[in-house]
Amino acid sequence: MTVTILRAGPLTVLKDRGRPGHAGQGVAPSGAVDRSAYARANALVGNPPGAAALECTLGGLRVRFDEPAVAVLAGTDAVLSVGGNRAGVEEVVEIPAGAEVTVTMPRRGLRSYLAVRGGFAVAEVLGSRSTDRLVGPPRPAAGDVLPIGALPPQHGEIPPLGSTGDGPRLGDGPWEVDLGPRDDWFTASAVATFLSAEYTVSPAGDSVGLRLTGPALSRSRTAELPSEGVVRGAVQVPPDGQPIVFQADHPVTGGYPVIAVLTPAAADRAAQARPGAKVRFVVAAARLID
Repeated sequence: MTVTILRAGPLTVLKDRGRPGHAGQGVAPSGAVDRSAYARANALVGNPPGAAALECTLGGLRVRFDEPAVAVLAGTDAVLSVGGNRAGVEEVVEIPAGAEVTVTMPRRGLRSYLAVRGGFAVAEVLGSRSTDRLVGPPRPAAGDVLPIGALPPQHGEIPPLGSTGDGPRLGDGPWEVDLGPRDDWFTASAVATFLSAEYTVSPAGDSVGLRLTGPALSRSRTAELPSEGVVRGAVQVPPDGQPIVFQADHPVTGGYPVIAVLTPAAADRAAQARPGAKVRFVVAAARLID
């Protein structure tokens, strides 16, 4: 069973749970940028956790299924169209052989996940099928033929056709963070500003990091910080004082202080933030309890 890419849209990549454990080789963990939407798409079609899906930024994807298949689209309010028939939000659909499937541009959100029952079975690179610009596998392009795998026989009950999820969970509320590990490198007023001011998502961002514009955050220390490991959701502040939120394809080390780290749920919400979005940071509620 295969899928032929007819049009890749602005940015379509393969994503799974990523390739952790290779930071010593300078390889980012990668994986789906919105992990909850990716996991939900796989669950809706009955795939085991970790199956590869297509992550479509701003839609525009058009593919042809060469054999019958079952698929779903999750993550945004983009529409999955099968042979001209529009599916409902996160509706699991049966796709006939030869049918063309398109993903529209979402009105809200940024990244949609097209999951196919069986997952996309391209060859793994360092234990993962997630696209990485340095190590591969390459971004799908027009004319590429992607194989679809088979569900393992021990997998659980297959969800029925037409089942739906709860819809996109884009999360318009504040992004919850844990302060640190380098919040002490900033003045008290800078930390207070970080937790009260509104920031705007800049167009100069991608799956590596979101650049934000707003009140500059001033340091309490002028020394250089040695490079140290960073994680998804880390909020790094370079010398201009404008925060950068690291996403799935972040580097393995950073040279500027990290004032806070987004919670996993907030990092998923950040994955859906479009340029121009207004965001705020708050300390995670659980951390406010003595």
